[in-house]
Amino acid sequence: MTQARPATVMTVLIAIMTAATAGLGAAVSGGSADVWYFALEKPGLTPPDIIFAVVWPILFVLMAFGAVLVRIKAESFAACSAALGLYFTQLALNLSWSWLFFGFHQVLISMIVLAALWVLILAMMRSFSKHSKAAAILQTPYLLWVTFAGYLNGSILLLNQ
Repeated sequence: MTQARPATVMTVLIAIMTAATAGLGAAVSGGSADVWYFALEKPGLTPPDIIFAVVWPILFVLMAFGAVLVRIKAESFAACSAALGLYFTQLALNLSWSWLFFGFHQVLISMIVLAALWVLILAMMRSFSKHSKAAAILQTPYLLWVTFAGYLNGSILLLNQ
């Protein structure tokens, strides 16, 4: 099997897993149309729903593009397996947060998951940078957005006790 073929397979897998995470997360993230979420007291810096609808797809594209860059720059899957393992693990935590917060209304547990996700994104960025500085930099908006999500989640937790 040629070197290009495994890279192509991994690129397709990254795209599918990233899109699935985005879609399954969006399935429970109803925004203001969600009666539970609408009733919550939210902090003053909570953006309108449209901002989430615009920002998240962009972030998922940047995340996936960074992961693909890592796979392309690595000489083999074995060389980047740790970095991509972190990538797929953070996708799982990202999805868990959506379901815990919006699906199961577990604001405290979702805050804990979000903190773990934040740490995992940093680890992923560090691991990505060993293969591609650009791939790591592409994750910066995601880290910043998850930081902001931490403010929102934490504020909702405190305001709705």
